[in-house]
Amino acid sequence: MDGSLETQHQLAAQTSGGISSDPVYAAFERVLIQLDLKGDILDFGAGTGNLTRRLQALGRFRSISAIDIIQHSPQVDDSIKFLTGDLNYPTDIPPETFDVIVSAEVIEHLENPRAVAREWFRLLRPGGTLIFSTPNNESWRSLLALLLQGHFVLFGDSSYPAHITPLLRKDVDRILKEAGFSAPKFIFTDIGGIPKFPSLHWQTISAGLLKGLRYSDNFLAITQKPT
Repeated sequence: MDGSLETQHQLAAQTSGGISSDPVYAAFERVLIQLDLKGDILDFGAGTGNLTRRLQALGRFRSISAIDIIQHSPQVDDSIKFLTGDLNYPTDIPPETFDVIVSAEVIEHLENPRAVAREWFRLLRPGGTLIFSTPNNESWRSLLALLLQGHFVLFGDSSYPAHITPLLRKDVDRILKEAGFSAPKFIFTDIGGIPKFPSLHWQTISAGLLKGLRYSDNFLAITQKPT
């Protein structure tokens, strides 16, 4: 691997801080419970391990593995197998190792989402489930930024070089189907910032009535590897 490129990937990962948000993590937990998912799970792009530790607290999985380019928090339990790797490249993990893969706010950080989807497909067992999240570029906040500033709201200079690959639902649908997955289902975090006032949420001013596609900052895609 080219040394300068490796350094660039490290810096981009560090810019993100290796963490996401509680609404995103909570959405993953809800889906895992609703689908009654169990077995061996991989946290792909685990960052410092916040979601990984929440997966462990669910007590649902036979084994928990995690991988990222940055070091995990010392709070991550030794029972979790934590691997280090640049996720822009294929991992050294054997094929068909996992029943479930989760990936919270990772794909927008990577250079080639189609290669990532193919790697997910390789790592999952037949019938396995993939759940990943990414910024929702079809929210009013993001569309307004595109109109007025020429870029989606979380892909401006302040988010670079962490966020480099914006995706719409149509992109995700195409990418997953090309990799061999079933048609994805999309759900929304139902937490979304108001344009110019991102710390103030649509849900706060509407008593929770405004939610879904236009009022969520993030969405989750859920799909399966066919049996």
